[in-house]
Amino acid sequence: MLKDNIAVKVDHVSKYFKLPTESTNSLRTAMVNRFKGIKGYKKQHVLRDINFEVEKGDFFGIVGRNGSGKSTLLKIISQIYLPEQGSVTVDGKLVSFIELGVGFNPELTGRENVYMNGAMLGFTTEEVDAMYNDIVEFAELQDFMNQKLKNYSSGMQVRLAFSVAIKAQGDVLILDEVLAVGDEAFQRKCNDYFLERKQSGKTTILVTHDMGAVKKYCNKAVLIEDGLVKAIGEPFDVANQYSVDNTDQVAEDTEVKHEDDQIVVEDLKVRLLSKQQITPDEPIAFEISYNVLSDIETYVALSLTDIDRNIWIYNDNSLDHLTSGSGRKRVTYTCDLKNMNDIKLKLEVTIRDKQEQMLTFASATNTPIISINRNDIKGDDKSAMDSASGLIQRNGQWEFSS
Repeated sequence: MLKDNIAVKVDHVSKYFKLPTESTNSLRTAMVNRFKGIKGYKKQHVLRDINFEVEKGDFFGIVGRNGSGKSTLLKIISQIYLPEQGSVTVDGKLVSFIELGVGFNPELTGRENVYMNGAMLGFTTEEVDAMYNDIVEFAELQDFMNQKLKNYSSGMQVRLAFSVAIKAQGDVLILDEVLAVGDEAFQRKCNDYFLERKQSGKTTILVTHDMGAVKKYCNKAVLIEDGLVKAIGEPFDVANQYSVDNTDQVAEDTEVKHEDDQIVVEDLKVRLLSKQQITPDEPIAFEISYNVLSDIETYVALSLTDIDRNIWIYNDNSLDHLTSGSGRKRVTYTCDLKNMNDIKLKLEVTIRDKQEQMLTFASATNTPIISINRNDIKGDDKSAMDSASGLIQRNGQWEFSS
């Protein structure tokens, strides 16, 4: 029995799949293996004792890396899968939108597909009648609803499928990685809808890799890692934990060859000295080291890039810090990014020669990431949560050592 304020209760849910380890067409071999205790499969545990509650009116985010168990959890909540242990209880009608266009028939018209999809979601013809105009208006397909779906463009099909899901009048809406559907204009329309839904008091569960969306829409979130709940609570804290978990402290180099096909610089390493999660008042510090194989002058060029907007926030590529000769070079760099908040920054480093030719660069996949968040904001001061924009004036300090 659910409490009055609980929309979804996930109660100590565990799930595993059986992966075959051998195949045989022989009944005799199968029976012999069975008597020997050889099962012919191994268990892959996808979820382990997942436990949380979604209150009515929550915009609840579920985040985690690929393979962490997020989509399996959604399918259990949607009653597509049954758990091996535990249970899921939902109060009210649940509308699940796990994959775009599932259940649509290209040989039927747009109108027929709306009614068929509505029936699959558990709505009566009368209930779909009441929702139909809202669905068509949101999809902006008024002139095409009597055409067969196979004659729709892919963008039109996406708009119709998404509109059926979000305009269906269910008590709980489940969405799996669908915030980037449609063209730019339709995405803006979806953004406005989600902001309205957040204020409406309707319950929504969202699975996404977009931490900006988690912070923007959600009031609660959970981080799933290796089938376990790693963090749950405030979306800012959960999103920042996810960002930190997906970074490595050391960035290895990617070599660049000169015209004579010789590698001049190798073994570039970038090591973050400060914490990955800091406040605007704390400095950012990192150590850069690399090995020069020729008697040339080199210097370090670096930038801090806003990951969500893909723009430079800070850079230092001055030729003032040239170093001469071969051998191991090591430098510590410290800078301040005051007034920044709610921002994830990617540190990008290249080594260049006196002619500004790039000799090597830190690989993007292992580049350190810094998350900056104020810790003095009161919960109702929404404007203070915004991140500052624009390029920060260079203020870094270089310290060289051998």
